[in-house]
Amino acid sequence: MSEEKKLRVTLVRGLTGKKPGHRDTVRGLGLRWRNDSVVLSDTPQIRGMIGKVSYMVKVSEAQG
Repeated sequence: MSEEKKLRVTLVRGLTGKKPGHRDTVRGLGLRWRNDSVVLSDTPQIRGMIGKVSYMVKVSEAQG
């Protein structure tokens, strides 16, 4: 069985002054504050959310 790819998403910009929809998307990704990181599955839905707030997050491949 092949392992599913994982992404590490880090919030690099704060939420103050951002559009409510963008704040909701960041919360939906599980990020709470600046420099917070989460590991998520690499799915089209997650990629779409990351694309919407790409100016606020940094994405890398998760190890292991």
